[in-house]
Amino acid sequence: MLMVEVLIIVMLMVIVVVMVVVMVVVMVVVMVIVMVVVMVVVVMIVIIFMVVVVVIVIVVVMIVVELVMEIVVMVVFAVIMVLMVI
Repeated sequence: MLMVEVLIIVMLMVIVVVMVVVMVVVMVVVMVIVMVVVMVVVVMIVIIFMVVVVVIVIVVVMIVVELVMEIVVMVVFAVIMVLMVI
């Protein structure tokens, strides 16, 4: 009888240990997956942010170039008008 009880106890211990190990492994795997997902999301956000910043800079440069060109054209036009009057 004692042997059977000891065997049952040992089996229960083994089952508990196996369950704990499985839980730990599952936790670690979940943590790793979560870390990878977070890294990917952060990288995507950074890439999107960089693209947006580049686009904004290009648009601003285009607007500035347009304004400068308009100012230059106006100045040239004004100088030509003054020369024509003189």
